[in-house]
Amino acid sequence: MDANALELFARIAQAGSFARAARELGLTRAAVSRKVAAIETAVGLALFARSTRSLSLTEAGRRLQAKARAVLEAAEGARLALRSERDQLSGTLRISTAPVFGNHVLAPLLARFQSLHPALRYELLMTYRRVDLLREGVDLAFRATAQPPEDWVAQPVMRYAVRAYGAAGRAPLAGLQDLAQQPCLLIGTHEEGGHSVWVRDDAAEADDRHELHLRASAWGNDLDTLLAMARHGEGVVLCPDFCVGPQSGLVDLLPGWRMAVNEGEWIQALTLPMPVGSETARALVRFVREALAASA
Repeated sequence: MDANALELFARIAQAGSFARAARELGLTRAAVSRKVAAIETAVGLALFARSTRSLSLTEAGRRLQAKARAVLEAAEGARLALRSERDQLSGTLRISTAPVFGNHVLAPLLARFQSLHPALRYELLMTYRRVDLLREGVDLAFRATAQPPEDWVAQPVMRYAVRAYGAAGRAPLAGLQDLAQQPCLLIGTHEEGGHSVWVRDDAAEADDRHELHLRASAWGNDLDTLLAMARHGEGVVLCPDFCVGPQSGLVDLLPGWRMAVNEGEWIQALTLPMPVGSETARALVRFVREALAASA
C-alpha cells in the first residue's frame, strides 16, 4: 500500500461511516466503497466489518490503523505548513440557490466569507429551477431535497420547517381546520388553492398526518412579496421558518404544526465530487455549515 492509500484508509476509519467519509472527502458514497474494496484487495484482508447501520474495524483493520494514522498526521502537517498561502481563496464561484434561501440565509454568509477572502468573487444564479451542476458549470448548489443526486456530494447544512404566519398582533388560529378558511399566500401556481398535509412537531408516529385543502388569495414565485402582504394583514403566508425572525413582523398562527413538504426538511449543499469539484466550494460549504450550527 502506498501513502495515499494509507491516508485514505485512516480518513475513512476516522469518519466511522462511508457516508460521512464521502462528505468529508468530497466523493460519492459509491466511490468510497470502491476505494475501500481496492484497499482490501491490495492487502488481501477485510479491514472493515460492515452492517446496515454501522461500520467498524476488523482486527486486521485495527492493526493497520496505527500505521495509517501516522501517515495521515504527517500529510496534515505538510498541508498545515502551506495553509496560510492556500487559505487566501480567489477566483469565481458559480452558486445556485432558491431565492428564498439566498435572500434570507445565504447572502449575509457570503458577505462574511468574502470579507475573509477578498480576492474571491461570486456569480449567483437565483432560481427555483433544479440546475445540473456539471452541464451548467455550477460549482455549488443549495437545494431543499430529500433525494440528492447520487453522483453529487450532498451535505446537509440546515433543517427547516414550513409554517403558517400572519401579521404580528394576530391571535393564533383555534385549530388546524381554521386554516382552511383563511386566505392563503402561496408560493408557486395555486390559483385553485391546494392540497396540503400537516404534522405536529411532537407527533410520535410518522404517519400522524392531517390533510387540509387551502384557499389561495394570492400566489406567485416571489416569496418576499407574499411575506410583505402578510405583514400588512393580507392573509396567511406559508413559508420556511428561516424567513421569519424576531423583527419580521410576523407570528406563527399554528404553533406546534408544520406542513409536510415533498422536498424533505433539509437544505443540502451539492457539489461535484473531487477532482472535478471545486475545493473553494467545499471550503464555503464548511463555513456555511459551521456558521449555521453556531447560530442554531
